[in-house]
Amino acid sequence: MINLPNSSNSLAIDTKSVESLRQSAKQNSPEALKEASKQFESLFLNMVMKSMREASPKEGLFDNEQSRMYTSMLDQQLSQTMANRGVGLADMLVRQLSSTMSKQGLPADGGQDVLNSMIDGQARKYNPWQPSAAPSAAATESAKGSSRQPAHVQAFQERLASHAQEASSTTGIPAKFMLAQAALESGWGKREIRAADGSASHNLFGIKAGKGWKGKVVEAVTTEYVNGVPEKRVEKFRAYDSYADAFRDYAKLLRNNPRYENVLANATDATSFAQGLQRAGYATDPNYANKLAKIITKNLSA
Repeated sequence: MINLPNSSNSLAIDTKSVESLRQSAKQNSPEALKEASKQFESLFLNMVMKSMREASPKEGLFDNEQSRMYTSMLDQQLSQTMANRGVGLADMLVRQLSSTMSKQGLPADGGQDVLNSMIDGQARKYNPWQPSAAPSAAATESAKGSSRQPAHVQAFQERLASHAQEASSTTGIPAKFMLAQAALESGWGKREIRAADGSASHNLFGIKAGKGWKGKVVEAVTTEYVNGVPEKRVEKFRAYDSYADAFRDYAKLLRNNPRYENVLANATDATSFAQGLQRAGYATDPNYANKLAKIITKNLSA
């Protein structure tokens, strides 16, 4: 007899029910597939709600880290409640996966791999540090070097690596260095500059729109250091149609502006690169070089 966790009355953040679901998946049961599909539907709905929240105006009177944390927990619970009622995604997954497993003859551990993949996705929604089910030998080999990174760091690096590599080919600056600077300026993408309507500017490098800029512009509140003292200001920043355009413009800025000549010449060493940017006046934060060098050497894989 298989005892499946009933998610209809449980809290979305109850990780014990997720572990129980993983254990039941070992029996390749249709009931486990149905429950995992429901959890996956909950995950999808939570992603939709998160995107809606990110598109909404921020910095309200009651907007702070605590309110955002409880709002996230509320969204997780709402997502699970909606999934229990069903929007059709879980049923579609059950039909598709059941058909696939049937055609493959349900190998000894094939069904379990499918279920564990879905269940682990649900578990990582609440705990990005939680390890996945045991991967294959090939997957383990390909994941070397990045397996110890937090999930948000891996996602950021994988999403933007190709753009950074393109910019690297034109500047000689290692892609890793540019990814680190984009991470520092945007808070790993979480503090990306947005327009008044909430749309993305794709400006990951905090490049301001000076008099010579002819493209799109967004205004945002930023912190500038004057004689070492932080001040809040409203500044105009460049806006792009894509992240690829942002990396190209960043590469163009460093190539064509004489003040960054020494930065390009010392781009082989993380500390020299970071210090060179600060000396060239890229940022007013007195700790900018230290923060950037730390991300390069501690957070990003080669």
